[in-house]
Amino acid sequence: MLAALLALAAAATTPEGLAWLDENKNKAGVVVLPSGLQYKVLKEAPAGAKSPLVGTPCSCHYRGTLIDGTEFDSSYKRGQPTTFAPNQVIKGWTEAMQLMGEGDKWELYVPSELAYGDRQRGQHITPGAVLVFEIEILEVKGDSKPKAAA
Repeated sequence: MLAALLALAAAATTPEGLAWLDENKNKAGVVVLPSGLQYKVLKEAPAGAKSPLVGTPCSCHYRGTLIDGTEFDSSYKRGQPTTFAPNQVIKGWTEAMQLMGEGDKWELYVPSELAYGDRQRGQHITPGAVLVFEIEILEVKGDSKPKAAA
């Protein structure tokens, strides 16, 4: 039952988004995970930095854009970091945050299957959209593990 619901919630990434991801994966510094999530390290936390567990709250700054550069959200613009745990956000963030450490700043390239799937979110995020996020973990506020070496 759960698998069927998850399958319904995940729309295929648009053809435009697939083409963008296919080109993006060849850019310098871009890492592609088996899930399809892509990321680039912008600022590296040291090995051994605190890395959150799935339910550990983290203070983060982030900026979200569409692949055309349209910004749809930014904690930087609000001047206030946001606190949430990896299990409280989209699947792409859940995966990335558990690989990141306190002090890391990454740019994430998130296929729709790991974002909002076939759901419209606000006025900018359309069904099947690939999303780009800059995310910075400022503080891991609880249980953690040491960040693995890159």
